[in-house]
Amino acid sequence: MTTTLRERLLALVEPTVIELGYELVDLEFAPGRPQATLRIFIDRPGAVGTKDGIGIEDCVRVSHGVSALLDVDDPIPTAYSLEVSSPGTDRRLRTPAHFVRFVGKRVHVELLVARAGRRRYTGRLEAAGETGIRLEVDGQEVEMTFAEIGTARLAP
Repeated sequence: MTTTLRERLLALVEPTVIELGYELVDLEFAPGRPQATLRIFIDRPGAVGTKDGIGIEDCVRVSHGVSALLDVDDPIPTAYSLEVSSPGTDRRLRTPAHFVRFVGKRVHVELLVARAGRRRYTGRLEAAGETGIRLEVDGQEVEMTFAEIGTARLAP
């Protein structure tokens, strides 16, 4: 089984981010010319809904730690810039733990394959478990497995 660059980066970067005391929310790699961009989104475990969000000092700390790691491992074959930031209000939900953390919130989910002609769902996240989630969308309950979900984000 081959792994994508994104999967390799997640596996490489996440332990360092956790060791520094943060949560890796997501990362994006955008190839570009003349330089690519690696964006890392971090949060502080338990910081959602508090005034103790991510500040510039947090981003600098993670940037230094991840830069050192990437300099040694060198998984990106081209020149790139590294950006570290908070996940923002439309944070991506990537892991089952992310979904569990935001039960009760509005989310936007895009399925990998359409169901009855529909791929996009926005509604209240009613439940999240080990294998999937349940949304309330327009008065209807919709269940989906994590394997079906392409992307998911908090919705305004």
